[in-house]
Amino acid sequence: MIEPLTIAVHVAVGVLVVVAGWYLVRDRIVDDGLLLVAAVLELLLIVQAVLATARSGHVVSSAERATFVAYALTLPFVPPAVAFLALKEKSRWAMGTVVGGALAVAVMTVRLDQIWGLGG
Repeated sequence: MIEPLTIAVHVAVGVLVVVAGWYLVRDRIVDDGLLLVAAVLELLLIVQAVLATARSGHVVSSAERATFVAYALTLPFVPPAVAFLALKEKSRWAMGTVVGGALAVAVMTVRLDQIWGLGG
């Protein structure tokens, strides 16, 4: 994958985890700041999905290629899904959902890098 893009995704995930974790501890609900961080992460994930899909031929194994493309195309759905759930759920645990979703994005992005490394 493209190293600066991967780093940017991880930084955005880190910021989202910190903000949502802080909101969880402070018993706050979703606000514009958290949604802005989620939107930045979403934009980065869309760019990553497009680039990953376009360059998926680099992954030699067809099974690994299928996993690679599936992860790349699934990742952009996570931030909007957890943001929607957090908007609908007005308890402190809505932020726990956001933290969990952000951590899932981080793990899947690391797995994308692992699969990419197998191809070269």
